Amino acid sequence: MSLCCLRGQALLSTNQAQTLSLQVANAYFFNTTEELEFSWKIHGDGLELGSGTLSIPVIKPQNSFDMEWKSGPWFSVWNDSKAGELFLTITAKLSNPTRSLEAGHILSSTQIPLPSKREIIPQAIKKTDPIITCETVGDFIKISQQDSWELMINVQKGAIEGWKVQGVLLMNEAILPCFWRAPTDNDKGGGDCSYFSRWKAAQLDNVEFIVESCSVKSTTDKSVEIEFIYLGSSASESSKSDALFKVNVTYLIYGSGDIITNWYVVPNSDLPPLPRVGIEFHIEKTVDRVEWYGRGPFECYPDRKSAAHVGIYEQSVADMHVPYIVPGECGGRTDVRWVTFTNKEGVGIYASTYGSSSPLQMNASYYTTGELDRATHEEDLVKGQSIEVHLDHKHMGIGGDDSWTPCVHDKYLIPPEPYSFSIRLCPITAAASVLDMYKDQLPC
Repeated sequence: MSLCCLRGQALLSTNQAQTLSLQVANAYFFNTTEELEFSWKIHGDGLELGSGTLSIPVIKPQNSFDMEWKSGPWFSVWNDSKAGELFLTITAKLSNPTRSLEAGHILSSTQIPLPSKREIIPQAIKKTDPIITCETVGDFIKISQQDSWELMINVQKGAIEGWKVQGVLLMNEAILPCFWRAPTDNDKGGGDCSYFSRWKAAQLDNVEFIVESCSVKSTTDKSVEIEFIYLGSSASESSKSDALFKVNVTYLIYGSGDIITNWYVVPNSDLPPLPRVGIEFHIEKTVDRVEWYGRGPFECYPDRKSAAHVGIYEQSVADMHVPYIVPGECGGRTDVRWVTFTNKEGVGIYASTYGSSSPLQMNASYYTTGELDRATHEEDLVKGQSIEVHLDHKHMGIGGDDSWTPCVHDKYLIPPEPYSFSIRLCPITAAASVLDMYKDQLPC
């Protein structure tokens, strides 16, 4: 690993080397590190395990200091930990005030992934799992576990449309695929060549999903498996040959309340780079407390995340919104391992990446994507009747090398090619341990 000091911006940046050595480099041309205090923290699965000061020699300008990471004061903490994912954070602060900054001001803080101590081991479903019932009620398939939870699956829409936990309605609109985002200023840069113009020309802002098939693959008193195939077309087009997306989703529902959703998305190859590939659903306004294990605490995106450290954070839905002068996509959190949406009683929904799927891009807002697209000023925004949640397998970068050309770097674009991902959803109560839920994954 290496750490690099840069004047006037983030003073530390890292990259991991095979030797797992640590390098603190002073990129100043005239100043030493004598006026800096270095400290460390180590986190395991999002929880702080230890912290302290880091004593290193004064580094002259344009020089560096190397050390083996195992010789650091954090090694014993790492060695004793049973966490699945560990991060070391090195922070540099001013030890004395300057003309413009107070003592203790953080000049830089860098997070470094450490070798894992354990893997998440899939656990088999226990035979003692609660018994569930499955019945057809009109256009719905109703799956329930006594008074614990109830799911209503709309066969016509091909989606989970209602979800109650302990009698409390949590989810009130269908889980559906989503490939559109409210455009940012950067998305509109470039006129007819902009990402926004190309998305509009492809009618990505106007996709409707039609159920091509629905099949109950299996049903027992412990689990139910249902498969839907959608065609996503522009609302103005009805021909299957004009479909912009073909989506296959399988819901595997267990007596424990766990829902494993497996998605396979095939976009039309003629589409431009996609804004996002993920799912969207709506929850009740009372389910407004968000806790997540991922990057934060502030807004971050795939190409805007180095300053947002991985940890466990908690915010209200209202506080996640970023009031840009011109509304657009905002408030996302990236590299999310798990997230919970709960009401004041602690009842709600848990969601996490599953199996080999990569961490999620997560967003929760009182404003729908359509509303963020419609409004031209922050004060024009009108809150919806529910909270709109997005869980993305892929989310396009924000860009910003300039704001007048489409300049998102290639590695942060989402080409129109097949994608597969899995997301785990399950009910949660105040008595549940989220960390245990995350560690004890169900079988793939």
